[in-house]
Amino acid sequence: MKCAVTGGSGFIGSHVVDKLKAAGHDVTILDYHAKPHRSDVGYKDVDIVSFSSVLNATKGMDAVFHLAAMSNVNHVFEQPLYSVELNVMGTANVLEAARIHGGQQVILASTVWVYSGSKGTDVHEDSPFYMPGAGHVYSSTKMACEFLCHDYAQLYKVPITVLRYGIPYGPRMREELVIPIFLKKALSGQPLTLSGDGLQFRNFVYVEDMAEAHVRVLGPAGKDQIFNLEGIRKVSIKEIAETIQKLLASDGRKVEITYTPARPGDYAGKEVSREKAKKVLGWEPTVEFEEGMRRTLEWYRRTHPQPAAAKS
Repeated sequence: MKCAVTGGSGFIGSHVVDKLKAAGHDVTILDYHAKPHRSDVGYKDVDIVSFSSVLNATKGMDAVFHLAAMSNVNHVFEQPLYSVELNVMGTANVLEAARIHGGQQVILASTVWVYSGSKGTDVHEDSPFYMPGAGHVYSSTKMACEFLCHDYAQLYKVPITVLRYGIPYGPRMREELVIPIFLKKALSGQPLTLSGDGLQFRNFVYVEDMAEAHVRVLGPAGKDQIFNLEGIRKVSIKEIAETIQKLLASDGRKVEITYTPARPGDYAGKEVSREKAKKVLGWEPTVEFEEGMRRTLEWYRRTHPQPAAAKS
């Protein structure tokens, strides 16, 4: 199949590209001033908020994986208006292009943060959202994107798939994400700072596991469906810090942990079912958190050499 990946030069997108290529698909990355990480794929410099640009770039595609978005919640908090434009209008542009081209499957990268608008602590793909409830502009933009996808599916018969991501981690993570921040601090002898009590949890999912699910949604089984892509188990922010402590202990490095007040609108975490993805797609994560962190640490050390003086 001919597949386009918006945001395909980014953290998750680059791994989705790897999995699509490994499965034999023809892949084109659509990204804005961000070249691909590999040379055997197509690339188009596309501004996702420009409809004409999106329309031209997606012509002839069988599927469009839409990952381009403002995904850092801190940046969303600081730039709410731009985030709404990028996330919501960017999605609308991809959907409208698919409607005009006809027959294209649109796979939306959403998030388990949408469940902050659901009641209860145990949620699944059919759990309803309530108002008020989202608690963060980021969550609200993703909910809006999902609503648009279903509108286009019902009104215009655009085949859609919504993937609600757990919190991915692994090689090529963006520098501003919590794990690279922690790794940088730990390797340079700085304390790891936790927001609140550090017991906020996510079902962290290793990025290569997550990327594999994208290949499986292509075709009839994945169309007009929502899937949660969650990790194996709950992992608190505190456990991340403690895992880094453990992994670096063999180097004789002592890692200190400190605490600050909780940030506004943070997603506290819920029990998100991944049974549907297992049943329909045959997908479930396989990499345990500590092993994934070990691989991530190895990647970080390769790409971010540390001076010997950082060792305590």
